[in-house]
Amino acid sequence: MAIIAIGLLFFGINYLKGVNIFSPSNYYIAVYKNVDGLVPANAVTIKGYKIGQVHKIKYDFSHDSAFQVYLSINKDIKLPKGTYAELKDAGLMGGKSIELVFPESSQSYYKSGDIIPSYIEEGFMATLNKKVMPKIEALLPKVDSLVDALHAVASNPSIGKSLASIERTTNNLDQTSNQLKLLMSRDVPTILTKINVMADNFDAVSNNLHNIDFAATIASVNKTLANVQSITEKVNSPTGTLGMLLNDTTLYVSLSHLTQNTNALMVDLKAHPKRYVHFSLIDFK
Repeated sequence: MAIIAIGLLFFGINYLKGVNIFSPSNYYIAVYKNVDGLVPANAVTIKGYKIGQVHKIKYDFSHDSAFQVYLSINKDIKLPKGTYAELKDAGLMGGKSIELVFPESSQSYYKSGDIIPSYIEEGFMATLNKKVMPKIEALLPKVDSLVDALHAVASNPSIGKSLASIERTTNNLDQTSNQLKLLMSRDVPTILTKINVMADNFDAVSNNLHNIDFAATIASVNKTLANVQSITEKVNSPTGTLGMLLNDTTLYVSLSHLTQNTNALMVDLKAHPKRYVHFSLIDFK
């Protein structure tokens, strides 16, 4: 029972570590200056597919590349020469993994226990510090200038006046809106009623105009104009009565002499009335 318990404990621990003791493995060594939190049992992948795990990590700080990482790879996976082990982030939540990157072509393979080339990928924070932080640092003076400008604008007394003016304008707009509402509810219906009456009247006028015989009316107007033209021609003709009156100066001269004689008669009548009027109470005849 004790042996069985020890065996189950051994298999359980290896299972929790991700070690499949029934699958034979090959071991390869990758050397790093810094493992950035890599621990045994971290995954070893090819194009995202897990083919093994980190078996153990040995370190010797007397060397420049202090860490030797032993990779346990499935025995059916052969690593072509030129393959390198890239230490990279396992995800945004943290953790590390090793990605094996194969060369484009190779005719020979590494043997179990060989040291393969290694490479450390820049992590998210390193990329952030390298690419984003300089831009942020360059942006900070502009942000300070913007904050100063906003402070200057906010402390300007005219801002308060502008806000007060905006408040008055808002109040005026509110009053105008109320007046428009009153107009829409009280006056607009009356105006629409009158417009409807006018539209009906226009419709009646249009119907009346439609019923008028414009051809006969125009013919009558033309006949009237022809008569007027005939009368005008007769008036202008020197042979007609009105033409003679308008064009012959003899009548004008005669009337002028008559007027002069009449005026002279009236003057003489006023001066010597007895020559023309005899008045007596007794008729001596």
